[in-house]
Amino acid sequence: MRTDPQPITQPKPDPPEGRRVWLNGKLIPAAKAAVSVFDHGVLYGDGVFEGIRAYNGRILKLRSHLRRLYDSAKAIRLQIPLTPDQLETATRETLAANGRPDAYIRLCVTRGSGTLGINPFLCPEPTVFIIADRIQLYPPNLYEHGLEVITSSVIRNHPASLSPRIKSLNYLNNILAKIQAIDAGVMEAVMLNHQGHVAECTGDNIFIVRCFEAEPTLITPPLHAGLLEGVTMRLVESLATEAEIPLKKMDLTRHDLYTADEILLTGTAAEMIAVTQVDGRVIGTGVPGPITRHLTEAFQNLVHRHAPED
Repeated sequence: MRTDPQPITQPKPDPPEGRRVWLNGKLIPAAKAAVSVFDHGVLYGDGVFEGIRAYNGRILKLRSHLRRLYDSAKAIRLQIPLTPDQLETATRETLAANGRPDAYIRLCVTRGSGTLGINPFLCPEPTVFIIADRIQLYPPNLYEHGLEVITSSVIRNHPASLSPRIKSLNYLNNILAKIQAIDAGVMEAVMLNHQGHVAECTGDNIFIVRCFEAEPTLITPPLHAGLLEGVTMRLVESLATEAEIPLKKMDLTRHDLYTADEILLTGTAAEMIAVTQVDGRVIGTGVPGPITRHLTEAFQNLVHRHAPED
């Protein structure tokens, strides 16, 4: 494993000229899009969000993302001031206004402006904004050759403290694990739960492949392990079912990662990427394995041919 932190490059953002952000019912120039410093999303991370992908003008699993957004908001008693149909229309308008058939969409709902105290019920009106831009979590060569990761000492939030199924604006738990990964010279970290079982990575869900009696089986942690129920994760599970690849949900430990035949990460921003090394241990043959390659090809064919929006 590398010991020197490696520079992490991101694509340069487009200049603000010409970009539009949907903010509280209006499409406005990106350079003028602003949220109040008294917004509880800024002050306390009080809000929810979704990251969504568009391919060829179709918004992948848009309605699934919206269902999760409304579930997250309900769980924290945040009333979204738009119906799902209205928010779907606003999302499509934002995508069209930015002229990006292929885009990463960030849809956020904050508690809104209030007092400097934490009482959320003193915030009279939530803030809603939608950004359509681009994102690149990992360099292209890593999608071809695989990713090195570490297991982080930063454990996932206890589910009795904050449900990991709430996609909230407060990602500090994940950020601290991400810092640890960067300090170790890699770009991602696996997060364990309070019992020492694998939960997820800082921004991705995780699968392993084990060959039981020569039959490759795809395995992912169950929801009770403390992970966000990923939209892309569920899509990959359906692709595995279509390909008649056995699928299991079971608690996993570091040992299961170290001895896996393949490891695959999934997420809206990351899409799908193989892991070829964990804590300095080579996974499988050290290159993306056949199940990972098959599912990645099936995923890319699906989203670029006719991305399902439900």
